[in-house]
Amino acid sequence: MQFRQQALAKLQSPEELDLPVRFARPQGWLVLSVTLIAMAAASVWAVGGSVTSTVSAPAVLTHGQGSYLLQSPVSGQVTAVLAGPGQRLAADAPVLKVRTAKGETVVRTVDAGRVSALAATVGQIIATGANVASVEKVAHAGDPLYATVYVPAENAAAIPAHASVDLTVQSVPTQQYGVLHGEVKSVDRSAQSAQTIGAFLGDSALGEQFTEDGRPVAVTVRLATSKSTKSGYAWSSADGPPFELTSMTLASGSIRLADQRPVDWLLP
Repeated sequence: MQFRQQALAKLQSPEELDLPVRFARPQGWLVLSVTLIAMAAASVWAVGGSVTSTVSAPAVLTHGQGSYLLQSPVSGQVTAVLAGPGQRLAADAPVLKVRTAKGETVVRTVDAGRVSALAATVGQIIATGANVASVEKVAHAGDPLYATVYVPAENAAAIPAHASVDLTVQSVPTQQYGVLHGEVKSVDRSAQSAQTIGAFLGDSALGEQFTEDGRPVAVTVRLATSKSTKSGYAWSSADGPPFELTSMTLASGSIRLADQRPVDWLLP
């Protein structure tokens, strides 16, 4: 009964046509405007913008031509070590003397280069094919250093030519001297095995280390040079470290990949 009386009273009351209608408060208009501007900016960025990403991977500083493991062609006892670590040798230069049952044999270099490590000592008994030294191929004393970055194979296709690279050198305090700058020189599109990497670097342990998570791709990086630094290379700091860099120094490389357009992420 009460509902019926309220309905009749509503029908008998005049329409409140003279009262103003409030569509939105000023604060609401402000929120709406900001939202529309943000949506428009996001749409423009999605169509014309790009997203920069990087890939990080272990790296080694070398002279670019790699190294080789010098192996003994005979078995016997080492009677003399004729070269030392860091020494530059010509091709066919003597490295060791080995006494065999048929007399004394001299183990010689295969190619010219710098002895980076010696694995044989006087008095040691070695077998045929044993690794006795690691020799880095260096044509000239002033040859520049390169960095070889071992990138996961799935990222190789996204690395553009001349991509910028930042290298964190293991022997250089990053907080004090920053990172080493460079750019991609070449990308080897075939994945490398531990044996291939070990043969190139003259260190089988590094080959095993760099393939722990699968076979990587080797990316050769040309280091940016600078006449104002002690090392001769360009760093993110003004001066860089107060010493020269040496080959076979470990580092970590961060390579800038090809820019990706965000609209590709939104489309199915």
